[in-house]
Amino acid sequence: MDVPHPIPYQGSKRKLAPAILAFFPKGVELLIEPFAGSAAVSIAAIYANRVNQVYLNELNKPLVKLWEKIINHPTNMAAQYRQLWYEQIGREREFYDLVRQRFNRTRQPADFLYLLARCVKASIRYNAYGEFNQSPDNRREGMNPDTMEKHILRTSQLLKGKTKLFTGDYFEVLKIAKPDDIVYMDPPYQGVCTNKDTRYLNGLSFDEFVKALEYLNRKNISYIVSYDGRTGPKTFGRILPDSLHLRHIEVAAGRSSQATLLGRDDYTYESLYISSALVARCGIEGPSSILLESGQLYFFENVS
Repeated sequence: MDVPHPIPYQGSKRKLAPAILAFFPKGVELLIEPFAGSAAVSIAAIYANRVNQVYLNELNKPLVKLWEKIINHPTNMAAQYRQLWYEQIGREREFYDLVRQRFNRTRQPADFLYLLARCVKASIRYNAYGEFNQSPDNRREGMNPDTMEKHILRTSQLLKGKTKLFTGDYFEVLKIAKPDDIVYMDPPYQGVCTNKDTRYLNGLSFDEFVKALEYLNRKNISYIVSYDGRTGPKTFGRILPDSLHLRHIEVAAGRSSQATLLGRDDYTYESLYISSALVARCGIEGPSSILLESGQLYFFENVS
């Protein structure tokens, strides 16, 4: 899918979005993302006409401010990024440090977007004082401003008037969900990464998250969770408990670059957990674990 993606973000589900959308029922009005990040699934869902409205929640307040500017003031946002991008030419490392220092004082959205476009692996990192401290990727200058403008303007066209932004505890947003809606969750501190996820200043309790899913089950809410994964035989993250009665799907996310460097041919698989309410709503059948290779995605695209 030719879907815009204005915010570079480590762990974004942009490439996996078609597989995730394959489990959306027809006729959904509202998609809720309590851990929005780059909002890749929401953008793809609006683009593909799978939902009509999205709620995006983020504990990271600067990220919510950035989304507000991209959605509601796209021309201004693109112009500010363009100015920063050109100002860096010839002094890229020095300029990055200056912008990072300024962002830690002011939390301005344009500075944040520039840092995300330039930092190592598009990965947000904070120190103990809540300051952005990720280093720049000195091999690149960040997304070209012409390309960035296209992504920003197209994203605004898709999301403006269809998006409500929240910044706060994910559970408060989950309370909004109704049985006719769908919830997609990609929480921090999990996934196919051996390092602690520091996108959030505060951690996510596994036990509290399980209680939140139990709450959604009692309300008969349709939801999908991206939570753990594996590369070859090695698994990452805690598996969600059987007591939640979730359907487990493995999505093939491609060959592991680290394994390739070591001369191995390991593939990375990310897990999706489908709620019982969504399984019943869509009539999903089959074994509890299915590998969705790219050639098999069509089998699930007509789930309804």
